[in-house]
Amino acid sequence: MPRELTESERQEFLAAKHVAVLSVAATDGRPPASVPIWYQYTPGGSIVISTGPSSRKARLIAEAGAATLVVQDEEPPYRYVVVEGTLVDTTDPTPPEILQQTAVRYLGEEGARQFIQSMAGHPNVSFTIRPDRWLTADFADEL
Repeated sequence: MPRELTESERQEFLAAKHVAVLSVAATDGRPPASVPIWYQYTPGGSIVISTGPSSRKARLIAEAGAATLVVQDEEPPYRYVVVEGTLVDTTDPTPPEILQQTAVRYLGEEGARQFIQSMAGHPNVSFTIRPDRWLTADFADEL
């Protein structure tokens, strides 16, 4: 049996750089939307994601008012954190500093500059999601 991560372990894990899978309930007769996404998280805080305002995920997050984020280690020893959360804020457009911080987190300084330039003229909206429930597993002792 995997062990659950402690509160500090799960927050530290979520704060580390991972590409998450965002899942949002659908109201359009299709299955839930599940997509990879970059995010920001500071331990004890909320999750912030950004996307195009006309995207399906943006529309569904606004409609549902909630989302699930799954973050995992893809190499052994496997660990994961699942966060179910409530939408607490929408900022349109996404503040430039949020776009910059997120791009640097995933691409480094030079890659972030190029990414930000490529996004010029493309609208973006950010969603702040408050973590409500957590599910975690650490399979390190299973190997």
